[in-house]
Amino acid sequence: MAQTAADVLIETLLDWDVQVVFGLPGDGINGIMEALRTRQDRIRFVQVRHEESAAFMACGYAKFTGRLGVCLATSGPGGIHLLNGLYDAKLDGQPVLAITGLPYHDLIGTHTQQDVELDRLFMDACRYNARVMGPSHVENVVDLACRTALTYHGVAHVTIPVDVQEMKADKLRSKRNVPHHTSDVAARSARLPADEDLRRAAEHLNAGSKVAILAGRGALGAGDELERVADLLAAPIVKALLGKAVVPDDSPYTTGAIGLLGTRPSQEALEACDTLLIVGTSFPYIEYYPKPGQASGVQIELDPMRIGLRHPVDVGLVGDSRRTLTALLPLLARNGDRAFLEKAQRGMKEWNALMDARAARRDVPMKPQVIAAELGRRLRDDAIVACDSGTITSWWAGHIPARRRQLHSVSGNLASMACGLPYAIAAQLAYPDRQVVAFVGDGGLSMLMAELATCVRYRLPVKVVVIKNNTLGQIKWEQMVFLGNPEYGCDLQPIDFAMVAEACGATGLTVDDPAQCGKVLDRALGTPGPVVVQAVVDPFEPPMPPKITLEQAAKFAQALVRGEPNREKIALTVLRDRVREVV
Repeated sequence: MAQTAADVLIETLLDWDVQVVFGLPGDGINGIMEALRTRQDRIRFVQVRHEESAAFMACGYAKFTGRLGVCLATSGPGGIHLLNGLYDAKLDGQPVLAITGLPYHDLIGTHTQQDVELDRLFMDACRYNARVMGPSHVENVVDLACRTALTYHGVAHVTIPVDVQEMKADKLRSKRNVPHHTSDVAARSARLPADEDLRRAAEHLNAGSKVAILAGRGALGAGDELERVADLLAAPIVKALLGKAVVPDDSPYTTGAIGLLGTRPSQEALEACDTLLIVGTSFPYIEYYPKPGQASGVQIELDPMRIGLRHPVDVGLVGDSRRTLTALLPLLARNGDRAFLEKAQRGMKEWNALMDARAARRDVPMKPQVIAAELGRRLRDDAIVACDSGTITSWWAGHIPARRRQLHSVSGNLASMACGLPYAIAAQLAYPDRQVVAFVGDGGLSMLMAELATCVRYRLPVKVVVIKNNTLGQIKWEQMVFLGNPEYGCDLQPIDFAMVAEACGATGLTVDDPAQCGKVLDRALGTPGPVVVQAVVDPFEPPMPPKITLEQAAKFAQALVRGEPNREKIALTVLRDRVREVV
């Protein structure tokens, strides 16, 4: 029997070794759903409770595996719901394929039901974006979509009218469209810069006396090479947030994260360096880079467009980070002056002691640093941690250290809330034998918390630790510290997430006493199946930047004076914290 267009679509995905599709059924993709049903022994369809989750899962799957993430949504509103997760993939450079439905092909543009031309809507999000025009068009388009997403590390989108999905695949072929003229062969290049560029880069790096390395997501998998370079150049490794797992946080060469969520030694390293090696990152906060004219620069980047994007580098090395560092290493001379690195190492000892002191607090309400640190101590060496966006990101960055075999991620450049749980679900599906934890805030979790039922349905032992402070903390502190405004519109109606977990069929636990925190986490991590730990914390604990500027302090004081509704509690909390650290 002749195959349908939808059959060809799914067979092409199988040719590209796609193993899982995240999505939600709808009448605009009925043909595709049937093709998935008849191949369920070869490709897994994971039903989500919201299409935004499907796109986040596809992005998380790509981040944690390096493989193509695929999401599926129906016509109209289903496809629209994908957009946030697809922009997450776009901005973080992840290979994701979105497949959507369209209305009947001869009614598009006539105000029919769900008449949204999704290919037009998705134009900005995608590196490749095509509407299937007939059954003989499918194979060509899907091959190119998969290749583009994987090669260019971005989003591809294929949308197909619902009636075309069920058309016979051997019909309506044009004379020029030779059957099977496309290929599913994944082509790879050496991805190495020119020898002359490598020599010039080595000259700049060897000439530096205070070399710093800034590494991000593009350096994942190149940790050993980075540490060898750091040792030769006596250079501290500063990590952008998406590069948290590039090297372990106990490496003697790293000063941890940079930026508002970073460490003081990282900020000081970039403020004082005379040479900067940027590896696989477009860290967006330009104010944290060395000032123009302060430091010569070398940048390793796969995308030539991003060379010199944030810092006026002298040499750009276009290539894969690991292979480029391997080629660069023999050209580097050992820096005998270790003072710059040693100062950074001393700074990290002091910083870690400060973080330990903040996490050792035993007063109630419980500090969020306590639950983060207690969780970090209990994670397995192979754990995968998916974090959400908000103040939760501060506690993850500063108090959950990355170990050598662990994987960590977050919504980086988009900084979207609600990504943590979908990321964790995708990770657990990809690695069923590894420990997977979603470290999330109450604001982010409540957006897509129906996916707890997805964990239960597919028996995924994801552990969800939700920091409950009943407020949109990041927005609250931004309103005060950056704008000088009293907080407004940030308080959240409390939700009992432990009860929600139980209602979904998962295990729900609550902890509000720091003395019991470790015991509750031990129980959660040892319980089979999905578990939610609701950690009730102090809503007035501020996420402190590594250095407080005079402007930030002035804005904060201005917000208190202008009528901040919780000014007494906030001022008292901040004062107590600072006094404890001083004494």
